[in-house]
Amino acid sequence: MTYKLRSATVAVMAGLSMLLTGCVSTQSDASAEQGKLMVAPVMPDYKLEVTLARLNDILTSAELTPDQRARFHYDRGVIYDSVGLRILSRIDFHQSLKLQPNLADAYNFIGIYYTQEGEFESAYEAFDAVLELSPDYDYAYLNRGIALYYGERNDLATADMQSFYQGDEQDGYRVLWLYIIEAKGDAELAKTHLAERRAKLADNAWATTLVDYYLGKVSKEQVFSIAKQGLSHPNEYAERLCEAYFYLAKVAQNKGEYRDAANYFRLALATNIYDFVEHRYARVELARMNQVLEQE
Repeated sequence: MTYKLRSATVAVMAGLSMLLTGCVSTQSDASAEQGKLMVAPVMPDYKLEVTLARLNDILTSAELTPDQRARFHYDRGVIYDSVGLRILSRIDFHQSLKLQPNLADAYNFIGIYYTQEGEFESAYEAFDAVLELSPDYDYAYLNRGIALYYGERNDLATADMQSFYQGDEQDGYRVLWLYIIEAKGDAELAKTHLAERRAKLADNAWATTLVDYYLGKVSKEQVFSIAKQGLSHPNEYAERLCEAYFYLAKVAQNKGEYRDAANYFRLALATNIYDFVEHRYARVELARMNQVLEQE
């Protein structure tokens, strides 16, 4: 897929202004030794800085209509988000909504931030606004489902994630998230559903490797070996590592291997792939793991 769930939370990146030409460039190295995995953090491409400078110039000096100004604030917010500057991005998203209150994409980001901060009621309201403005915005079901999952409202989370899964049943990331949420209620039934959904996935897709790990068909070592294969762009290896660390951490977490889970969540964060759903919620998960470890 050219557009994967791992960047689903920033689905709106496709809506950037034609003036935005920046992209993230990654150089990464990983190795496995005695269960410990290392990866070099990703650094943003200089093109992002050039793009931000152009956006700053446009917003301060150009004559813009309110809708144009809203769009440029939103575009700059997306760039800030992609390099981990959440406070600046949040300011821009709120500013864009003041100028253009019907901008569903901005509500989507704000809902994600509320989820990360544990302000679940505000997150639900933001995602509800997304779906009211754009009923076909299926990634809002993903994001609201995740908010409901962390907000301990698992039945509603499952319903949202099922809606998201039905949008593309050949997307392995949708399969994984639906399994994660279903397993919180009935792990055995969730595993049965996971095996059934696996049949619809392409065997050579990277996400399918992660599903197969959950099903016990591939080992941890095989996951990291496959992550190096078939790479098509410079940052893809680090992206795959971010995903692998997160989903392996969730397995370790479910087994009660909390220290291993915490280490994997730290490694997911170390990749600096800020705009991936796995990176966003690795911090939430790590905070919870630290609480468990402190209690122990």
